[in-house]
Amino acid sequence: MESSEMTVGDVIDLLSACDRTAPLRLAMNPFFPMAHRPAQIVECRDETGRPVVYLAEGRDTDSQLGHLLPEVAVALTWQVPVQAPPRRPRRTARGQ
Repeated sequence: MESSEMTVGDVIDLLSACDRTAPLRLAMNPFFPMAHRPAQIVECRDETGRPVVYLAEGRDTDSQLGHLLPEVAVALTWQVPVQAPPRRPRRTARGQ
């Protein structure tokens, strides 16, 4: 049975194509998308003895950076693209 989990090797491969000077962010919670600043990487073993690596958010109060950019939520398919409603012509003070 093949695992659907992303591996450390997958992450390294994907990150190797990115700008090395770009800050790393975590996108969390598809139903209330927020951006977080990672602070630690911890390697351990799970209940079955397999190695597992955790990327953790920092403890600082500024680790949660705020709402996730809408274009990121769309790219992650957490939200659908939304277009602004069409603009109507403005009315003048005389109702014309």
